[in-house]
Parts: sequence; C-alpha cells; structure tokens
Amino acid sequence: MFSAEGMQTFELFSASHIVTLIIFILITFLLIAFRKILRPYRSIIKWTFFGILVASEVSHQIWLIATNQWEVGDLPLHLCSVSTFICIFLFLKPSNKAFYLVFFTGLLPPILSMVTPELFHQFPHYRFLKYFLHHATIAWSVLYFILFEGYRVPIKAVGTAFLLLNIIAVPIFFINLLLDTNYFYLANPTESTTILSYFGSGIMYYVTLELAGVIVFLITYFPMALLMKKEKAVKSLN
Repeated sequence: MFSAEGMQTFELFSASHIVTLIIFILITFLLIAFRKILRPYRSIIKWTFFGILVASEVSHQIWLIATNQWEVGDLPLHLCSVSTFICIFLFLKPSNKAFYLVFFTGLLPPILSMVTPELFHQFPHYRFLKYFLHHATIAWSVLYFILFEGYRVPIKAVGTAFLLLNIIAVPIFFINLLLDTNYFYLANPTESTTILSYFGSGIMYYVTLELAGVIVFLITYFPMALLMKKEKAVKSLN
C-alpha cells in the first residue's frame, strides 16, 4: 500500500476510478443540497477540510522521502499545492482577494485533475487515496467558503485572477528552467495521459494552455454569476 513500485496498475476510467468520481459527485451534491442542515456543523467541516489539506501535503513529502523518491521536482509548487496553501490560509484568516484567486484555481482544475489524473498507482495504494482525497478536498474547501462563509466573486475578478495567475507563472517558468522541473506543467504536459496531453507542443502548447485557462475561468464563474444574480433578485423583492 505504501511501496513506491507496487500497485502501479492505474487505468483511466477503471471501476475504482469511476466509483471514486461518483463518490466525489455524491458528497459534493450533499454539501450543496443540505447546506442549511449542515450549517450548525460548519466548524467540524471547516477543520476536517483543513486537516485533510495539511495532512495531504505533509504525508506526501514524508512518503516520497521514506521511499527514496524525493527530488527537487516534488516541492509543493504545483497549482493544486498553491491552491491548497491558499485554502489553508483562508481557513485561518478571511481574505476576499485570496479567495478570488483560489475560486478559479481550486474549483474546476482539481476536478479536471481527478477526471484525467496524473497517476500510476491503483486503489487502495496510498498515492491513489491521497491524490483523490486531496484534490476533492480542495474543491470542497472552495465550496465551503461559498456555502458557509458567504464568499462571492465579482465579475472583475475573472480578469484580475487570470492576470495574477500569469504573473505567478512567470517565476515558476524560470524555476523550471533552473531546476529542470515541470511545475504548473509549464515545461511540458504530464507523463501520464491527461487532458494536457492533447494541448500540442512548443509554442502551441502555451497558446492552448492560455486559451484553456480563459475557458476554465469563464466556465467556473458562470454558476457564481447565476448565484449572485439570484441573490440580488431575492434581495430586491425583500
């Protein structure tokens, strides 16, 4: 379950993969549908998500070191790790500006990562469990902030957050060049087959990456726009 070489038989959309996605969808639905009933337990939900995020990052580093796999490319500088740290920060200190960024990087991207994961280990290996639980909890944390903390995102945040993400990507790009790493997958697509594998190569890879980013941001914002419009309509009636 914890060995580096064992259980490397993960298959995309295998039974375990599909069941895991169904469980994620079910829990997500329950969080949204029963948000009023769950409100008295928001503190339990908050610190559960906080604990999972911290444990995921820490345990992954420990596992890599314990199995003699750790290398400089395993520093927590990938987009999901950045989203994790922003969520952890938000659990400790409220910040609208921080939420504006993690709303776009921590909601749809982790879900897409679960649909086409960069993963080799099969259930019930630690890597499989950690990968899906970690990515699911990032998305659930963003939902928590919306459902239980009342965070909302103005339309102007779409452009601001996209610009900020590109600014963050600049030093990450040079870190990749310096350390021969692939943080934010700016150097090349993933090793396993994911959605990034179809983004082309060379300059087209970066163009497609930017276009995909714009599309993801707009798709992510659409439900938020509907929610804010509905709340505004209800408020005007009252």
